[in-house]
Amino acid sequence: MDIAAGKTDDPVGGVIVTPVRRRWRVPGALAWMAVAPFAAWAVARVGGLERGSLTTQLMTGTPYVAAASVLPVLIGALARNRYATAVALVTTAALGLSVLPRAFGSADPATGRPLKVLTLNLLFGRADPGAVLDLVKRLDPDVLSAQELTPGAVERLDEAGLARLMPHRVLEDEWSAAGSGLFSRYPLTPLNGLFQVVGHNMPAATLALPGGDPVEIVDVHPYPPLGAQVQEWATALDSLPGPSRERVRVLAGDFNASLDHAPMRRLLGRGYVDAADRAGLGLVPTWPANRGVPALITIDHVLMDERGGVSRVSVHTVRGTDHRAVFAELRVPAV
Repeated sequence: MDIAAGKTDDPVGGVIVTPVRRRWRVPGALAWMAVAPFAAWAVARVGGLERGSLTTQLMTGTPYVAAASVLPVLIGALARNRYATAVALVTTAALGLSVLPRAFGSADPATGRPLKVLTLNLLFGRADPGAVLDLVKRLDPDVLSAQELTPGAVERLDEAGLARLMPHRVLEDEWSAAGSGLFSRYPLTPLNGLFQVVGHNMPAATLALPGGDPVEIVDVHPYPPLGAQVQEWATALDSLPGPSRERVRVLAGDFNASLDHAPMRRLLGRGYVDAADRAGLGLVPTWPANRGVPALITIDHVLMDERGGVSRVSVHTVRGTDHRAVFAELRVPAV
């Protein structure tokens, strides 16, 4: 048998064919669908275009939207859609620049007289008086700005010992959410007619802070931007007094507004700084507290004349109320 006759020039086993793999791509339309809502939010936030109750309330969620805005960048890249990716990158940058500075703060010269301010919404006076007093003892504030202060809450706080620690007060307490009041270690003098009050009671007073001129402090509590009250909410923030050339002025309370609301930014633009923002704690949420979910949004603030400084800020949960207390140690400049 001739084995050589069985030889062939063909490759053994035939030709190997490598199959062409199809690369998976995200449809371009899906990329634009992902980008568009975030881009619209960024335009509304940067331009201060929120209108009506719903969009005003939604604007408090901007920090969460900013964090999620990296997803459209990824989707645009997977879709290989350069234009959608570019818009997504600009959107993320705009939202990030609006939010991230609050987490880093800025250096403040620790000069001037110290002024320690504590603000707390008492939830119709239901906050635990013992917990409030413990906080006052621990932080030793010079002034306490209280919102939703009822006559009963004043009695319970005094019985717990607040009258001894902070005997000076300017109160406009009521049996409703409208009540507010200022308590202090140092003498307070009511300051009437400083501004047009719109919303809940907002007492103002001059505080005889040792070592220099008195300081003016305003207890802030506008209506929340719910339903038809949204216009009164915006008017209330616009009506608050700006800084004074003659005296240092501090605004402290439940603003029912975050730093992502246009009226709040207008107020800051008049010459105030947010103490928590300056201290790098501007993203720490203050509402709702003591609920089944953690606090989500930041609507309680201490605003300081931009000529002053901020030494430290802390946020505290207090039993019995749905707001967290904000404590700020400020530095009062010579005016």
